[in-house]
Amino acid sequence: MNRFLDVISEEMSAAFEAAGYDAKLGKVTLSNRPDLCEYQCNGAMAGAKLYHKAPIAIANDVAAACKDSKVFSSVEAVNPGFLNLTLKEAFLADYVGQMAESDKFGLPAAKVPQKIVIDYGGPNVAKPLHVGHLRSAVIGESIKRIGRYNGHEVIGDIHLGDWGLQMGLIITELKEREPDLPYFDESFTGDYPKEPPFTISQLEEIYPAASEKSKKDAAYKERAMEATFKLQNGVRGYRALWQHILHVSVSDLRKNYEKLHVDFDLWNGESDVHEVIPGMVEYMKKEGYAHESEGALVVDVKEETDTKEIPPCMILKSDGASLYNTTDLATIKDRMEHIIPDHIIYVVDKRQELYFTQVFRCARKTKLVKSDTLLTFVGFGTMNGKDGKPFKTRDGGVMRLESLLQDIDDQMYEKITTNHEVPEEEARQTAQMVALAAIKYGDLSNQAAKDYIFDVERFTSFEGDTGPYILYTIVRIKSILNKYAAMGKDVKQAKILKPGSSAEKELMLNITGFISMMENAWEELAPHKVCSYIYDLANAFNRFYHETKILQEEDEAKQAGYVALLELTKEILETCIDVLGFAAPERM
Repeated sequence: MNRFLDVISEEMSAAFEAAGYDAKLGKVTLSNRPDLCEYQCNGAMAGAKLYHKAPIAIANDVAAACKDSKVFSSVEAVNPGFLNLTLKEAFLADYVGQMAESDKFGLPAAKVPQKIVIDYGGPNVAKPLHVGHLRSAVIGESIKRIGRYNGHEVIGDIHLGDWGLQMGLIITELKEREPDLPYFDESFTGDYPKEPPFTISQLEEIYPAASEKSKKDAAYKERAMEATFKLQNGVRGYRALWQHILHVSVSDLRKNYEKLHVDFDLWNGESDVHEVIPGMVEYMKKEGYAHESEGALVVDVKEETDTKEIPPCMILKSDGASLYNTTDLATIKDRMEHIIPDHIIYVVDKRQELYFTQVFRCARKTKLVKSDTLLTFVGFGTMNGKDGKPFKTRDGGVMRLESLLQDIDDQMYEKITTNHEVPEEEARQTAQMVALAAIKYGDLSNQAAKDYIFDVERFTSFEGDTGPYILYTIVRIKSILNKYAAMGKDVKQAKILKPGSSAEKELMLNITGFISMMENAWEELAPHKVCSYIYDLANAFNRFYHETKILQEEDEAKQAGYVALLELTKEILETCIDVLGFAAPERM
């Protein structure tokens, strides 16, 4: 199906042409005065210059040409030359009915389906996820789902930090605490233990302790750097320990991401491209892209049109060590060889914009990507507390993501069980679903690049622009549909009829925006557009609900029409929350 506004614009373009004017003047937009009309066309204003004619005269000609329109019930020319448009109820109902019967509500399949890699997550192993990891996971997951819904092949990669100095620090601290472990005996030739010598909680304590020591003790840091070198150069015991660290840490990461309904297709890390780096560096040297600068190997990435300084992209440090730049470029090279994506998207803190400008330019200059490969940086703002500063625990520390989720789960459980008799298991499950909606919608309803205040009280409210409000609306519709089915009537047999009230028409008009919204949300990589759409749709439904006696309606055909409209509204809302990454319970 075509976008609703395009269908209306085609009708208006035909009217302009029939009146003797250029069809291109017939573009229709939503009315900026909904008290006067539903849609408007300002083409007569632009036509005045082309035809040296008063815009109101052109508008009158076009209005006359719409006399027998199947789309518009009213086309009114208004000074100085606006066209105010109102739709015919039958036309609107027909379009909405077609949406109900179409796959994906009429959303066209992508004309050129793309293969896309989306890089989001980026946690370091051996460290717990904290609130700073929330936005990358939530925004990245939603963009991935929106892309897939629009018909693209989207591959999510977590891109773990699993190969740098933090690994050497953990190994060094373990050696100090338990020097007799076989991993540190270079003469050991047997099989290493299958069970790791630490738990996840011990591992999460070891890393910060080692990091703190390295800041105060130069010799300790030197030993950690040596351990990192040994690991990266294949020392058997260190590799075995590293595998334990990965296994324990990744198992814990998976559990936490599962709680967020965040799923990765690839669990790759920096270590996966370790063997790619030497060949890539040699290629950059050989082709003349890289040169030495103060002992380091760099690629110049500045361009003549730059208005600010863009430093060179460093490939190797003066001591020959690689950097994040190196592993990110090697990852791009590896993806281009094994996945061959058309587009790579990075969902990262917006403060990393300069870094990714350097990396993208370097990848293009050195021809690691094809000339038509898209590289996109989606930078997000910070999640702040009510004081406007980055979100912290009450004692000022960085809050673990697991703790935040549990806190909000508990608050939702309390709200759900207060004054309600709900079985314990159902209450807990519902609380988790509503809490996740509160967190994700609270984040995604903001434009990604903007900082936002994480206001738990507001996000968990069942009123206003919140996730719980959206879920409550869906549950309300489910309840009506279940009662209708309990009356022995078949929801699936119900057909949408032309609206009989302004509230019903407004609900249908909101539904028609789905195709345009879903395409725009993908084109602009903007989950907040989905949030904005479903908030308006939920409001339109609730107005219709309060003004209409749905199950008490005595005219069975009219009642069935209401029910068909509710079923479509529910399906669209559920589709939208699915691409946002959460779901609705059966009741609340």
